[in-house]
Amino acid sequence: MTKRMRIRDWGWQAIWWQHFILLWTSIHGETRYSIPEEMEAGSVVGNIAKDLGLGLTDIFERKLRVASEAGKQFFRLDEGKGELLVNDRIDREALCGQSSSCVLPLQVVIENPLQLHRIEVEIRDVNDNAPSFLNSDHVLEIAESTAVGVRFPLESAEDPDVGTNGLKMYSLSKDESFTLKVKEIENGRKIPELVLSKPLDREKKAAHTVFLTALDGGSPAKSGTSKITINILDINDNVPVFEHSFYKIAVRENSDNGSFVLTTAATDIDDGLNGEIEYSLGIHTPPSVLSVFHIDPVKGDIFLKKQLDYETQSSYRFDVSAKDKGFPKMEGHCSVQVDIIDVNDNAPEIVLTSEPSSVPEHSRSGTVVALLSVRDVDSSDNGKVTLQLPKGSPFALKPSFSNNYALIVNGSLDRERFSDYSVEITATDSGSPPLSSKKTIPVTVTDVNDNPPVFSQSSYNVYLKENGVAGSILFSVSASDLDSGENAKISYSILDSKVQEVSVSSYVYINSDNGSIYSMHSFDYEKLKVFEIQVQAKDQGSPSLSSNTTVHVFILDQNDNAPSVIYPSSAAMGSLSHQRMPRSAKAGHLVTKVTAVDADSGHNAWISYKVAEATDASLFTVNQYTGEVRTKRSVSEHDDSSQRLLIEIRDDGEPVQSATVTVSILLEDGLHEPILDLRHKVSEPSKKSDRLALYLILSLASVSVLSLVTFLILAVKCMRSSRSSGACCMRRSDCEDYKNPNRNLQIQLNTDGPIKYVEVLGGDMMSQSQSFRSCMSPMSEYSDFTLIKPSSTTDFKEVISVLDASLPDSTWTFESQQVSRK
Repeated sequence: MTKRMRIRDWGWQAIWWQHFILLWTSIHGETRYSIPEEMEAGSVVGNIAKDLGLGLTDIFERKLRVASEAGKQFFRLDEGKGELLVNDRIDREALCGQSSSCVLPLQVVIENPLQLHRIEVEIRDVNDNAPSFLNSDHVLEIAESTAVGVRFPLESAEDPDVGTNGLKMYSLSKDESFTLKVKEIENGRKIPELVLSKPLDREKKAAHTVFLTALDGGSPAKSGTSKITINILDINDNVPVFEHSFYKIAVRENSDNGSFVLTTAATDIDDGLNGEIEYSLGIHTPPSVLSVFHIDPVKGDIFLKKQLDYETQSSYRFDVSAKDKGFPKMEGHCSVQVDIIDVNDNAPEIVLTSEPSSVPEHSRSGTVVALLSVRDVDSSDNGKVTLQLPKGSPFALKPSFSNNYALIVNGSLDRERFSDYSVEITATDSGSPPLSSKKTIPVTVTDVNDNPPVFSQSSYNVYLKENGVAGSILFSVSASDLDSGENAKISYSILDSKVQEVSVSSYVYINSDNGSIYSMHSFDYEKLKVFEIQVQAKDQGSPSLSSNTTVHVFILDQNDNAPSVIYPSSAAMGSLSHQRMPRSAKAGHLVTKVTAVDADSGHNAWISYKVAEATDASLFTVNQYTGEVRTKRSVSEHDDSSQRLLIEIRDDGEPVQSATVTVSILLEDGLHEPILDLRHKVSEPSKKSDRLALYLILSLASVSVLSLVTFLILAVKCMRSSRSSGACCMRRSDCEDYKNPNRNLQIQLNTDGPIKYVEVLGGDMMSQSQSFRSCMSPMSEYSDFTLIKPSSTTDFKEVISVLDASLPDSTWTFESQQVSRK
């Protein structure tokens, strides 16, 4: 009945302790629970979520997890309730041995944002182990001459439990010759000793049998028993005595195998074999000690049998026996304690408690990248660890608690320079010499949109032939972006601008993906020579960044215009030109002059003349460059009075464009040249036929000379001022701001009595308005006016067109392309 009540009381105590641990809280950021060992799997330790102030939804959203620093997972997390549960059987003795405190540290990692909490679970001892002896039977041999009061050390019992559950007392079965004494030594250890209470008489009783019982302090108490057989020996009545009953020494853990530890010395005052001593380790020495130490049986010197390891066991305690060779043998005992001195033989270890996360390149200083901890199993200064990062690293270590650190951003990041970092952390302890280890943590820097697209050129020049096919590709622009992903995806567009008062989008369009520019229609050089396209490249970042470039499109002239005849005017209108010539004309006589223009430019506008067909090819010739039709010889009486010339006008383009003009010449007798008549009148001023006519001729000559001088002065000034621009004019208007892209060159030939003049007007989008005026006299067949037409492909002084001074009294206009000022 009493036993059942004890069991019931113990059960209530266990339930009370289970409820008590739920009230155990942490200090300075740590949570502590206390549970008894041997709890069943699934038993509740505590509600972590509640104790950390987290809701049940936070367990899933912030990815709450528990990691054990002990290696084996004795606990698990109930994600549905946020409770910490026992996962496996916990044996306190296997974990902590005889240590008075047994604490299992846990780490609780919470993500989004990263947090680390330390939890300690104290494992309380329960009385689950009974005291036990190494040997259940023990034999003692005691000389009968042993004096009363002599003590014989007995085997101590071992109880893995600690505290009140550990070994508490010994008891000895009743015997008239022996009693039990318990001696307490250092660290509270109890050693039972058998005490002779009355003299022995081997003849009356040669052997004694007693039972030594060891009891612990648990409730209910547990016990273990050893049977002791005492054989009474005769004669040898002196026991070897050690110089010290207790030896203590410290040995470095890095001592070599076979190293000397200490010498134990004992003396025996007996003589002969009864005084010869043989040393040995105590019969109750555990195998763990026997594997490490060895004693010289003659000298009592103790040596190492293998390498020591402070981290495995920091201290050894065992007994040494000194036994003589008498009969019966007498035995003396002493205790030896060997403390291990720690040496720095373990390098620090860096452990990642969370996987490193990627960081944006614009992250601020202090942004957490990863969590880590460091540990060193050595003790004292050998276990003190410092961490170091390479110089110039944009990261730093921020200590938290209990050798835990956070790897944080500590500088500016630029993904375009370094997209990945291998952060090497060096851990060094304070031992002598210090030991170190390294840990490399990969950190990925993610991109932000901090770089605008950049074109390969600030501007582009595109040369395009006119009359191209609509929809053909003109050019491709290209931009690059140092960013990555969506931040580097570029789309192209054309910014709105005007070309000849029309949106540029009606001329071209652009492929937004690859930057290829296409024409919307065919271009005509005679209407449009150059225009600009503003292209924008924009990335897909947020916010997006952009940059612009200018594409200059130059239209190149093609020979798509045939020469156009402007004189004779009748030929220009498609009819036959009739000319009269006296039969008295000599060789070189100017019959007429064919003038044509070409709307193209450059070589495509260079015009040449030749006679294609003639009634008499030996009579007339045409100047290749001026178009003057002259006689090759004097006219004879045998020549037909009606001559017909077919003149071909060709340009210098590729392919050649040409036109023809038909000139009909009538040979008449008695027809005088007006120029010769005028010269005759000038040469004979003494004749008094008509004084009024003479005055008129003189005035006309004066005006002609004055006009010629004025023309020459203007030409010299124009040539000096326009050498850099490549264009020349006789008179340049002051309309600097007037620009008309559709305005063409206009040449006007007028007559005012005997004075003839040609006026040239024009302007386009790339040049200022220009006006040319030339005064010409019909008095000389050689007074020709030459218009210099500038071109990008010809020299400024090349002759483009020649106009005859002896043009008939008529008014005519023609349209031609305007020369661009570059």
